[in-house]
Formats: sequence, C-alpha cells, structure tokens
Amino acid sequence: MENLLYGLLLKSGNDSAVALAEHTGKSLENFALMMNKKAKELNLQNTNFVTPHGLDNENHYTSAFDLACLTDYALKNPIFSKIVKTKNYTILINNRAKTISNTNELLGNYEGLYGVKTGFTNGANRCLVTSCKRNDLDFICVVLGCDTKKDRSRDSIKLLNYSFKNYTLVNLKNIAIEKFIIWCNEHSNSFSINKGKTQFLDLYLDEKDFPFSSSAVNKLKVNSIEVVINIKFNYNAPLKKNTKIGTLILYVDDEKYFSVDILNKNEIFKKKKSDYLFYILKNYCSFFYTY
Repeated sequence: MENLLYGLLLKSGNDSAVALAEHTGKSLENFALMMNKKAKELNLQNTNFVTPHGLDNENHYTSAFDLACLTDYALKNPIFSKIVKTKNYTILINNRAKTISNTNELLGNYEGLYGVKTGFTNGANRCLVTSCKRNDLDFICVVLGCDTKKDRSRDSIKLLNYSFKNYTLVNLKNIAIEKFIIWCNEHSNSFSINKGKTQFLDLYLDEKDFPFSSSAVNKLKVNSIEVVINIKFNYNAPLKKNTKIGTLILYVDDEKYFSVDILNKNEIFKKKKSDYLFYILKNYCSFFYTY
C-alpha cells in the first residue's frame, strides 16, 4: 500500500491509482462514488469524479479553487503530507528495489516549497499544485492548462513570489473578538426585554463558526478591515439560553471573510404575577417610608 501511494503521488502512476481504488472501493465505479461523496462533504461545487486517475473524461472535472480546497484538506493528513514533499524514494517491485523521483520540478528548487502534485492530460495540459511556507505565511498555488512544464513552473513561481511580497498574516479572529468586546461594553444597557425579569443580556461569540484564526491579507488592505455587528435590541421574555441574538461579520476591503453568530449566555425568565406584586409593594412601601 505504501509503495503504491509513493508510486501514485511521486510518479503519477495511473496503475497505482487503479490498484488503490479497486482495493479501497472494491470497484472503480464504487470508488468514484466514494470520491464524490467526499467532494460533497468538502463543498467542492465544481468537481465530479469518474475515474481514480483523472484521465480525460467529459464527466470528470474540477476547478483551480476546488483543487486548492482539496489540497488544504489532504495536507492535514500526515501520510499524504510526508509523501508529497519526498524528492526520491525507493520502492520494492517483486522484491527488486527501484528508486522513483518526484515529478514536481519545483520541489527542492524553491524556498519553502513542500508539495504537492503535478498533472497532465491532453485535455488539461500541464498542471501543478504547490504548497509553500515561509515564516508564518503558508500558500497553496494552483496552475492549470499550461503548454509546457516550464510554463507551469514559471507561473507558479510568479504567483508565489507575488503572494509572499504582497500579503501579511493577520489574526482576524482576535480583531473580531476585540471589536465585539468594545461593542458589548458600549451597548450593555441598550436591550429591552418585554416582561423580562432582567434587561441584561450576557453575549458571546459562537467560536465554532470561526473558519480560521489568522489569514493572509493584502498589505494594502489591512487598514480596511471592518467588523459589522447586526443585532436586535427588543425581545419578549422568556428568552432561552444560547438564543441567536445577532451576527458579527468581518469584511476586508468590503469583501466578506466570515460571519459568526452572537448568542446569549444567560436565560431571561418571564415575570410572574408575584414579581409584579413584589415590585408594587416594594415601591409603595418605599414611597411611604420616604414620605
């Protein structure tokens, strides 16, 4: 299995792809169903798989964006990540050693590059997906439809050079949280809860909605980061704990990066008749005592 994975990912072995697909899915058709199920889970909206090797078929297609998303997912797998950054590897074929080399011509020749995969068919021409990290910046680059290997390498280098030169890492999650805390301090007394025992809402951000902590942002757009909070101020009691109160949206140069739900920590109970009676007695007695 390991030898087949190296043959697949280093040498683009179509025979390895077929063998792995038949072993895993029991048939090529069933493996294609498994691939499409995974594509749906990853929300790859412009992708459909028919074969395990990707040879030209009008019903087998993807896009540069989907390939980038798929690569980001795959690189989280330590075995995949290890294989695609391997320059040379020796496998055994019928107990005979054979050394194979990675077809990624940029691997070892471009600073920080650690993968990922070359591709070629007559319909797609020369393709290359690369991943590269320098300091805290980590990019995935996809080029498709190049005429030659030289073209795909040149275009990949241009895109990566541009990215490292023009982008910086920004912790957008921290910015969103800081803006949210300031907003809460300024609006803590702004809520009206009809018939509520309290008018105070203890708000928090549903952090599972954050897609990332930090993101590469164009250096020219760092000062255009804006946090918008859309919220409703009037409610009727009772109000259950963890009710969605509003939404925080973060924009960079008017482009929406993410949205996070705003929820309440505390439950607001509805006043009972006894609460109103207590209020009247308290204020009535207080009036006469003061008088």
